[in-house]
Amino acid sequence: MPVRVRFRCQFCDASPGPETQRRLERGLRELVFGEYLDMPPDRWLVWHGRGPLGPTRYACADHRGDLVAYVREHYGTIARHPWKMPPYATTRRSSDTERAIARGGLSSMPKWGLPA
Repeated sequence: MPVRVRFRCQFCDASPGPETQRRLERGLRELVFGEYLDMPPDRWLVWHGRGPLGPTRYACADHRGDLVAYVREHYGTIARHPWKMPPYATTRRSSDTERAIARGGLSSMPKWGLPA
């Protein structure tokens, strides 16, 4: 069954343009923890918290600063990740992360002790 993911700004309920929508969809499969990622061309900012650094959060170009302030206020005492300064990367994908995804790195099932 086809599914369409809807992204909204955490602060104003804005929606991304079509190209940014595609980049945000691809960003769902990023293997990152505690990272800000830039999503051009609409200049959206994504916080990939995960675990103790909270859920993934999205902000439109007008609310990028609000997202950074929010993340720093709520998670800045837990880790150094929220204090990263711009410029932010647009992706963290590499041949290593592609290989990890292919081997089930995004699955919720643990892979400990399984052959590679």
